[in-house]
Amino acid sequence: MPTRLVQRCCQLMLCLAAASALAAPLADLSNGDATSGLKAALEKGALAAVGKLGTENGFLNNDAVKIHLPRVLEKAQPILKMAGQGPRLDELVVAMNHAAESAVPMAKPLLLGAIKSLTVSDAKHILAGGDTSVTDFFRDKTSASLALKFLPIVKRVTDRSDLSAKYNGAMGQASRFGAVPAQQATVEGYVTQQAVDALFKMIADEERGIRRDPLGSGSKIISKVFGSLR
Repeated sequence: MPTRLVQRCCQLMLCLAAASALAAPLADLSNGDATSGLKAALEKGALAAVGKLGTENGFLNNDAVKIHLPRVLEKAQPILKMAGQGPRLDELVVAMNHAAESAVPMAKPLLLGAIKSLTVSDAKHILAGGDTSVTDFFRDKTSASLALKFLPIVKRVTDRSDLSAKYNGAMGQASRFGAVPAQQATVEGYVTQQAVDALFKMIADEERGIRRDPLGSGSKIISKVFGSLR
């Protein structure tokens, strides 16, 4: 067997051995380790998600979370374009996505605060709850607070678009008759909900990555705790 291949096989065996040594059945983990590992994973996922979205074009350049026109406007888009409103619709899309990226950094203190609220008794239950149970913990603890924090920031940005005010006027009336969902009655409400959903989607992606490859997290305690679930 070529020397280089032998070396790589040895390295792989050492990595697997290290992971095996770190991992223990979840039931055998101490409450302290379970809590520490979960908090470390929560922080890692939260900061990664905020870092990816809360940057210039963090939404516009990410097809998985890019905010498109509300369904009502999407359906009317051909007519609006024929009426010469195409450029203004494009402007609104850009404004919505920039509004979301401006708001997301406000999530950081709320997410870190939620981590601190984690109790020892919650840790193992959350760990064993499924592929996105960590994300679900965040969602339960912070979604309402995030929406309140995001809304005024989003509004400041979307208000710069002339089409935003016209949309709000038309949709406000339509919502009274149940023609559009309440969360789409204003541009800022729609963007806020989209931004919150995108943040949790990105946190969930980070969580799946940690669960899939605990050793790749670069954290000994995360490797130990999440390795116990494999």
